[in-house]
Amino acid sequence: MIEVKFFASLRDQLGTDALSLEAHKITTAAEVRAQLIANHPHWQTPLSAENLLVAINQTMGNFSTSVHDGDEVAFFPPVTGG
Repeated sequence: MIEVKFFASLRDQLGTDALSLEAHKITTAAEVRAQLIANHPHWQTPLSAENLLVAINQTMGNFSTSVHDGDEVAFFPPVTGG
């Protein structure tokens, strides 16, 4: 299983802060995102945002970063502040 977490405004937009995905056939963060959109088509717009950030096991990554069974994948919008 891959644990998926959503933070900040993305959590509010999706209406959940976490879920689990079966790990088979998922090898990258992009595939995690694609599977989430396939399972929840109404999530396509927030998960397709150009500036969406991803972390794998609490380390910043990108959508080509490898994902393995047991990993945690977190999605969040860019954070701004002063």
